[in-house]
Amino acid sequence: MASSTATRQPAKRQRSGGARKHAHNEGIIPLLARAVREVEASAQRGKASPQNRTKFQVIALLMREERARVKTEEGVSDTERAETLKRLDGVAAILAKTAARDTSLITLLEPGATITDATRQLKRKMLVQAGIEVPEESPAEAEPAKTLVPPELAERQVEPARIHSRMLANPFLAPSLDAPKQPTPVVRLANWELLNPLLKAFEQGGGGAACMELPEAPVPDRLAPPGRELMPHQARFLASVREGHRSFLLADEPGLGKTAQSVLAASVADAYPMLVVVPNVVKMNWAREVERWTPQRRVTVIHGDGEKMDAFADVFVVNYDILDRHLSWISRFGFKSMVVDEAHMIKNTQSQRSRNVLTIAESIRERTRGSQPLLVALTGTPLINEVDDFRAIWRFLGWTDAEKPGPELMAKLENNGWTPADPPFYPEARQSVIEMGIVRRRKIDVAKDLPAKRVVDLPVELDDEAGRGIRAAEAKLAQKLYDRFAAVKAGKLGQKLSDEAIIRMVAAQELEESNASADGLNVFTMVREIGVAKAGLAVDYTAQLARSVGKVVFFAKHIDVMDRAEAQLAEAGLKTVSIRGEQSATFRQEQIDAFNNDPEVSVAVCSLTAAGVGVNLQASSNVVLAELSWTDAEQTQAIDRVHRIGQEEPVTAWRIIAAQTIDARIAELIDGKAGLAARALDGAPAAEENADPVQLLALMSVLSRAVAAAETD
Repeated sequence: MASSTATRQPAKRQRSGGARKHAHNEGIIPLLARAVREVEASAQRGKASPQNRTKFQVIALLMREERARVKTEEGVSDTERAETLKRLDGVAAILAKTAARDTSLITLLEPGATITDATRQLKRKMLVQAGIEVPEESPAEAEPAKTLVPPELAERQVEPARIHSRMLANPFLAPSLDAPKQPTPVVRLANWELLNPLLKAFEQGGGGAACMELPEAPVPDRLAPPGRELMPHQARFLASVREGHRSFLLADEPGLGKTAQSVLAASVADAYPMLVVVPNVVKMNWAREVERWTPQRRVTVIHGDGEKMDAFADVFVVNYDILDRHLSWISRFGFKSMVVDEAHMIKNTQSQRSRNVLTIAESIRERTRGSQPLLVALTGTPLINEVDDFRAIWRFLGWTDAEKPGPELMAKLENNGWTPADPPFYPEARQSVIEMGIVRRRKIDVAKDLPAKRVVDLPVELDDEAGRGIRAAEAKLAQKLYDRFAAVKAGKLGQKLSDEAIIRMVAAQELEESNASADGLNVFTMVREIGVAKAGLAVDYTAQLARSVGKVVFFAKHIDVMDRAEAQLAEAGLKTVSIRGEQSATFRQEQIDAFNNDPEVSVAVCSLTAAGVGVNLQASSNVVLAELSWTDAEQTQAIDRVHRIGQEEPVTAWRIIAAQTIDARIAELIDGKAGLAARALDGAPAAEENADPVQLLALMSVLSRAVAAAETD
């Protein structure tokens, strides 16, 4: 980041009599001495606050500049030079001692450390206090020119087919007829640095849950499509959108339907086209949720360079990883709403990912000037490491910019009547930010709205080499089955049997051979390969859940998937326990007790077969099913390790499904088998249900599609 003139041109300071001022406790060094003692005291109390981190960096910068000046400036005697350097060494020693206590400060001492706007402002302020002349910032320095696409990304930009046609079809935004709001005059807070006090207001805590006041849910609910029903907490959020609120940090815990709320918010606000930026693991799920909750709208998922993208869709879903090559057309497209899922992923404002998101959000605000775009940040865990993680999310929503609150938030703070010097400023400021649009509900808060237990499917797309290999293997298996079908069809038996009977016979023969040997190409080896291929995505989602809601139970069938999960979670800094078949009873109980009682243990990595019975893991209310079982009963047993007597929260099982593979068909078949216990034990009405095993039905499904495809060729 470019620094101010004061940073680049220290020689312009007024230095006459500088060394003599030091001798009389004037000038910059006494200021540095007092400031470094304040930072040291802060580090002794615990981790340095954002404000003291800024002060620590400014001290290091000024000390470095003063040392360079006193070593080279003419007119300074050897005695004065030695005395000044000695005092600077004292400041440096305290800085080093403080950094040793709080090691997160060490990076701020590096010459290449990022110089933030807050750092530049505090540095300038300290120089003025020391009586050193600092040139005024020019407008160009105060506000750097905005670059839509950074030079390093310019050559990577793509423009999918028909984007230009879509933009020509609707080149104008509807004009806003509302009178422009007059900004509130800023008097009381005019000379205050406010971002650090705002962060401190949240760091101090207290003041109740961070949730804006929401309207009552409309009765009856007319926001959901026919056949679907919103839960009351979802309807209250949408009622706020209908009343005109347009920016939200939607921080509900996972399992409370944030995706559905965001999809319907665009419909309520009529904020199309909508851009949705998501992690790759949930990209397909977003497309499905758009189709479920707004069936009248077209959704397109952007893959790679967007060759197959529908340019005339209403909702565009893109993952973070490919956003950098689509910056140019997205920023010009005319989106009226933007959703950022798992928004904690943009917490580092210096990362390319964050800069991409913030650039697009700024372009949307610029293009909709005079009206408010709908901007929603979704995350169950907005804070990962420190309260400073709020900065990027607030900037995305337009509540702040890089160095100060935006006009709306500034007006709220000004009208509160306090400054950061007043203790009441902090709870009032916290509430003012919350009213900007923070919505946070926990499962336990809305338990009456939720079913006691539910399974949520998360379709993922395997678009890497492993995914392509699996689709090729499935096509090879389909060809193998079809060749057998064609041979039977051409023989004498084929003249007596229907196509359906031949399909069943061929699938049964294949299943018998597969059971005899799992070494070759068959449904068992394919399902195992699918489990391995989607393991990384399943673990990524597990890590997100663990950071959002605490403990998670991860179930897999195969040892290599469990091994990968434990290694990947360890790399993510999450502590795990493992429950497997080969463990002794004593060791297994130790693992269970550690998961239920040790707050540092985040994830239990469990075998579907070994941990599916006789295990109590109710310290969690979230289950990830990384691999599918062959029976609904086995899946239910796994979920019931969490859904037990004593469980105080509704339980959600997240089932990871590999889209466009046999995995999706197996999930449907398993769900179709769920009625037996309901009929036999719960007295539920009988429903049509195929008695064949899932493995056979899956093979029949593969062959049926191959036969149908051959008939249409």
